Amino acid sequence: MNTILDKIIAHKRTEVAQKSELVPVKLLEQSIYFHTPVVSLSRYLTRPDKIGIIAEFKRKSPSKGDINRYAQVEEVSIGYMQGGASALSILTDTTFFGGKNADLQEARKFNFCPILRKDFIVSEYQILEARSIGADAILLLASALSYDEIRRFTAFARSLGLEVLIEIHEEAHLDKISPEAQVIGVNNRDLRDFSVDMQRSMDLLPFLPSEMVPISESGLSMPETVADLKQAGFKGFLMGEAFMTTDRPGQACRQFIQDVRRIETARRHPQTIHS
Repeated sequence: MNTILDKIIAHKRTEVAQKSELVPVKLLEQSIYFHTPVVSLSRYLTRPDKIGIIAEFKRKSPSKGDINRYAQVEEVSIGYMQGGASALSILTDTTFFGGKNADLQEARKFNFCPILRKDFIVSEYQILEARSIGADAILLLASALSYDEIRRFTAFARSLGLEVLIEIHEEAHLDKISPEAQVIGVNNRDLRDFSVDMQRSMDLLPFLPSEMVPISESGLSMPETVADLKQAGFKGFLMGEAFMTTDRPGQACRQFIQDVRRIETARRHPQTIHS
């Protein structure tokens, strides 16, 4: 029985084959962004003045349907960064998530910060495309790619100056990690059925490579949860729905970051609660 992820990957392979015929590599390489310096995602996630929020722009998802269909990239992305986010994640898949490459290009125009291209990478062509639209990092799914594909795609991305986030979901995926990647993410959502288990991040944290920046992804909605994960050792937190389901995603992001800081301060100085 095909899972949702199987359907997405099958569709993506067909889509990429068609797109590569319409837009040749030489045209991608002529983009104004193709040779510009990238902004380091791993460095921004470890900045002491930030808490590591990767704020995501997402219009819809296969599990939730429409989330914020009419959201504007300029307004939301600027709001995220003004609210204190460390980086942006822009979904560029159209069929299943309602995104497009132009969304990332729009975010790039208005923000000097790391931008993660969130999509289902199945080909080197998409990595070239990511560079051409202004992305600083790409995401590779261990649940959808082989070990050889991950190593090949990671090396290719690095050759273009892009950073790589490898996303895992279970212990079996640890064997697929490329040592060249800078960021390792644990997805609390199972992409086979889109169920969420927040304990997954904590369970897998001890097994993550120490040389990579660890982040937790999906299902994050409570400041206390992020504070717990941060205390445990996670440096980044990819969040979208918790912000995008509100009327003002940027303001929601700002408030969330303030709440996490307040919790961290209270934990460091518990006596202030009773003073």
